[in-house]
Amino acid sequence: MDSTDFFSFISPSWSYAMIFIIALFRLIKTLKYPRSTPALLRKHRLPPGPQPWPIIGNLPELLSSKSASKWIHQLMRNLNTEIACIKLGNVHVIPVIDPTIACEFLKKQDDIFASRPISMSTHLLSRGYLTAAIVPYGDQWKKMKKMIVKDLLSPARHRWLHDKRMEEADNLVRYVYASQNNNEGGLVNVRIAAQHFCGNVIRKIIFNQRYFGEGGQDGGPGLEEIEHVGALFVMLKYLYAFCVSDFVPCLRGLDLDGHKRVLKNAVRIVNKYHDPIIEARIKQWKEGAKTESEDLLDVMISLKDAHNNPLLSMQEIKAQIPELMFATVDNPSNAVEWALAEMMNQPQLLRKATEELDRVVGKDRLVKESDIPKLNYIKACIREAFRLHPIAAFNVPHVAMRDTVVSNYFIPKGSHVILSRQELGRNPKVWEDPLKFKPERHLTNDGSEVFLSETDLRFITFTTGKRGCPGMVLGTTLSVMLLARLIHGFTWSAPPHQPVELVQSETDPFIAQPLVVVAKPRLPNEVYVLG
Repeated sequence: MDSTDFFSFISPSWSYAMIFIIALFRLIKTLKYPRSTPALLRKHRLPPGPQPWPIIGNLPELLSSKSASKWIHQLMRNLNTEIACIKLGNVHVIPVIDPTIACEFLKKQDDIFASRPISMSTHLLSRGYLTAAIVPYGDQWKKMKKMIVKDLLSPARHRWLHDKRMEEADNLVRYVYASQNNNEGGLVNVRIAAQHFCGNVIRKIIFNQRYFGEGGQDGGPGLEEIEHVGALFVMLKYLYAFCVSDFVPCLRGLDLDGHKRVLKNAVRIVNKYHDPIIEARIKQWKEGAKTESEDLLDVMISLKDAHNNPLLSMQEIKAQIPELMFATVDNPSNAVEWALAEMMNQPQLLRKATEELDRVVGKDRLVKESDIPKLNYIKACIREAFRLHPIAAFNVPHVAMRDTVVSNYFIPKGSHVILSRQELGRNPKVWEDPLKFKPERHLTNDGSEVFLSETDLRFITFTTGKRGCPGMVLGTTLSVMLLARLIHGFTWSAPPHQPVELVQSETDPFIAQPLVVVAKPRLPNEVYVLG
């Protein structure tokens, strides 16, 4: 799930005067009731960082920047440090760009950093912290994480859902094939194809349906699916976007940044589609009209606790399903769009990938999930996209549950540790020629199998530790099948006089303009019909 940006954008529509008044009040309170210095801080200093203002810390500098993530990365370059400390209100934010230090946090001291921040967005999206990925450490997180690992995303459950995933992989190929003009190729918006393939898969395995409405005439998304997936991406964008009230809690409720309004609208859209299905299905189980599970919603409803009562309440089910969905649609779709764009700009890479697919799969059928272990070059291309073009600048924050020392620096209790997806993957001390798309760097000399996971945190895919993503197998399957089906089934070229431009958007991690390119079938016609 690690697909959100802790500081993605800032809205300046709030009152500096109010912050000043609050800061003055807190300063008076601090002077009246001074705090003692922790023993660890007397022995170890904080990581390097800008000098904070009293009470408000570095909020003024952050708020005056156009992009908080760019400001943090530039600050670390100016300080020539791979770990920093930025004070925002009373919170120490600890950005990290070195994999060795990152492993100290998430492997060596994983138990200490297994919590999440309390914020407006996480409270809203988790319906009061009822889910697994974005809730603080505690019994509710343990319950939901165990349920997901054991009952929803286990290897046995993955095999059980195989046919549903393959149905959507076939639908993807039909959708692209339908764009053809007399078999001479047709324009395809790869972003739409990729995002809605992921959306179709997660809807199919949770609700056992591809569409909420009639769907598109061409086999693509209908208006309902476009609205639904759009709302999921809004949730991701705002989940850990900088919100001043998260660091000045007395401002909560005022929505000075406007984030709460936008998030509540996205939640309303998602609930509009989800809640009637969930409520009707629960009623079917209660009345005995349904007795066997066909999808993950059925599984969640039918789970029992030690006393044979429902394990999950209706509210827990309603809260957990959107989290599963927005954790599924982001990484695979973004990585595949970037990978295909990069490979089109280096045709020899696209040729190597095509040759691997023809060698492993042949031309008389489409790629299957059973082919994935042998598709090392395809997986290397996806790993390289994860490394060079992450879905977010930072990972989901980890919160220190007590004072500790990492890399000889004091890390106070309550600190928000954010690993830089961008700079871990582009660290020149780790990666040669880090800004170049080179899939070969992920291949081994002995030809051993390539995996998308990166446990040493040289870049971030599914992270590691207690908060590691439990959907690694599903995420790998979606990513590989998406790219493999697109490359195996079609040849790709830029429209005339419209070169593929590898420019990132100023406001999000996507390519500035959606990848719209020409796809032409390269397999016998009967393969597309039978598929």
